[in-house]
Amino acid sequence: MRAVVIGGSGATGRELVKQLVEDPKFEKVVVLVRKSYFGVHPKLIEKVVDFENLEQYKEEVQGDVAFSCLGTTLKSAGSKDAQWRVDHDYQLAFASIAKENGVSAFVLLSAAGASENSAFFYSKMKGTLENNIRKLGFDQFLVLHPGGIERPGSDRKNEKIFINLLKAFNAVGLFRKYAPISTNRLAKAMVVAYFTYREPYKVVDLSEIKRISV
Repeated sequence: MRAVVIGGSGATGRELVKQLVEDPKFEKVVVLVRKSYFGVHPKLIEKVVDFENLEQYKEEVQGDVAFSCLGTTLKSAGSKDAQWRVDHDYQLAFASIAKENGVSAFVLLSAAGASENSAFFYSKMKGTLENNIRKLGFDQFLVLHPGGIERPGSDRKNEKIFINLLKAFNAVGLFRKYAPISTNRLAKAMVVAYFTYREPYKVVDLSEIKRISV
């Protein structure tokens, strides 16, 4: 079995790639990255690509399942347009190439509250991406909706504050829908979901993510 991944150098992506190469069911794991990141592993194929011209690398997007963990922050991107380019356009281009190349399954890391009708930019962006990928007609399209994500060693100050606030609220029974989850468990849920849910479209919410990632 062969998997192809984008967003592999991010916190969740790193965990995902690690778990995929350690999984005996996968013979090859192809990771498309902006710059070289991973070390040598007999099952790993790392390809440095230009996401602005992803069509040039379409021959690399081959396999049984495609995973996308790609994403950036508004601060890192510099503008909403730039963030949309990364979080929506790049991922949709990747999904379109995967579908064209006969990849039958696509697993997308999205976010709780994603909706193309949302008044919030981030949620609208994520929801629009989900709907546009769904229209491609994969045999199996899985969308994970985590709440807060605990990234080990994160230097994102605002994110740390948000996670700590969520934990405090969760402790008194509030905002359980957005309870933080570790990147390790989230990555595991992405892999398990692929082998568990065979329907054409499935949204895996936080409660289900936690159940299948123990």
